[in-house]
Amino acid sequence: MKPLEILGLDVGKSHTGIARGNMLAKIAEPLSTVKTDEVFGTLDKMIDQLGINTVVVGLPRSLDGRDTEQTVWTRQWAAKAKHKLGIPIYWQDEALTTKKAISHQPSANSSIDEHALAAVAILQDFLDSPENMRVSV
Repeated sequence: MKPLEILGLDVGKSHTGIARGNMLAKIAEPLSTVKTDEVFGTLDKMIDQLGINTVVVGLPRSLDGRDTEQTVWTRQWAAKAKHKLGIPIYWQDEALTTKKAISHQPSANSSIDEHALAAVAILQDFLDSPENMRVSV
């Protein structure tokens, strides 16, 4: 079965931004930001309520493409997520997504923050990428 409803995640050690998209519409939208130590409960609910069947996780690397300490931590987190969630998980390079998110941040009154907007950038990059270029966890 091809994925239709999909979540994008900007996973950090303290906060995780969450975005939603659809493989047919190919448009990502911000949902929320949650504490990372509470994210699995939130994701379980979203998977059930929204019919999510795929998750995309932003993979942080240095600008020259090398792994960093955060890359190692994120790979470990994603391995745990794959086991806990039981649905396919894909990587998406997250280079410069936070910078993009900050430049597109709405007014200070908005409930959407840079973490959720970074998740949108990660998911939109994934939706725009050719299927043969996608890498699963």
